[in-house]
Amino acid sequence: MSLTEEQQDLRDAVRGLLAAGGDERSLWRRLCGEVGVAGLAIPGRYGGAGAGPAETGVVMEELGRDLTPSPLLGSAVLAAQALLASGDDAACRRLLPAIAGGSATAALAWTTRAGHWDCGEVACEAREARGGHWQLSGEAHHVLDGDAADVLLVAARAPGGVGLFEVDPGQRGVDRAAVTAMDPTRRLAVVRLAGARGGRVGEDAVGALSRARDLACLALAAEQVGAARRALDLTVDYAMTRVQFGRVIGGFQALQHRLADLHVLVESAQSLSRAAAAGEAPALGLRAAAAKVYCSEALMRTAGEMIQLHGAIGITWEHRAHRYLKRAHGGMYLFGRPAQHAATIAASLIDR
Repeated sequence: MSLTEEQQDLRDAVRGLLAAGGDERSLWRRLCGEVGVAGLAIPGRYGGAGAGPAETGVVMEELGRDLTPSPLLGSAVLAAQALLASGDDAACRRLLPAIAGGSATAALAWTTRAGHWDCGEVACEAREARGGHWQLSGEAHHVLDGDAADVLLVAARAPGGVGLFEVDPGQRGVDRAAVTAMDPTRRLAVVRLAGARGGRVGEDAVGALSRARDLACLALAAEQVGAARRALDLTVDYAMTRVQFGRVIGGFQALQHRLADLHVLVESAQSLSRAAAAGEAPALGLRAAAAKVYCSEALMRTAGEMIQLHGAIGITWEHRAHRYLKRAHGGMYLFGRPAQHAATIAASLIDR
């Protein structure tokens, strides 16, 4: 799918800022202040731009190209969309303007160490306390940017079922620690709660979590496409300059076939990612599952071939190839393994 003129302008603006360079914090401030990336998919009444998954995907593709660290996925997509889908207007009006403007980041503490990202399997528990407040306990893993977020949302099992709770991350009873992940460009944390005080957000937490996970899968798929595209471009450039046996290796037919196969794979992944983000709401879950499965595989294959076709230099620490492979591995397990999403698609076909 081709980008609209407005989406092309958005892509060019983001790419220009990223090319200018800078540290992670300064880049994030400029992306929010000059382009408004954090508020793209947040409605105007909450300080956002009122765009949708397609526009978020444009930005995610650009961030994926050079594996730029950013809180966009965890804050403006996963946490913010869970808050929006909760239907709690008061909480949205209080929290979303700062998230949309980039002056605050949010994190969603949800899954267990197993990382299933299942709406019925949450890491924390909540019990009602006096004064209408709740006390939360548990240990949530794989929390995106959870060690530094200003707003902390927690999915927890309450007596009436799974609920969504706002927890002040600075209070006693909240311990947040960054973890060393395979992909050093993706900030993950463990959040431990020991009787932390929280307030309930909305009523339909399961529906909110499901929608937030689906939108996060779409955003992640776009990021994977951007990373795969860049990995392929770098590999093609290398094949056209590396000389072996008196000729550039890109002139060997066997390598041309492998690169052509990767080109088809990346093109089809991009088409699926963009079509899934632009689709209608009723089939969001299936579109997100399809994008997650296919784009995860596309990046994994492209990153693997990148290392293979670079030869010995591809396995050195100094070369960037290993970074793309690590991003591919990490992304494959984020928001549910591809096998889980494939099972969702299969079940929908059987039910028909």
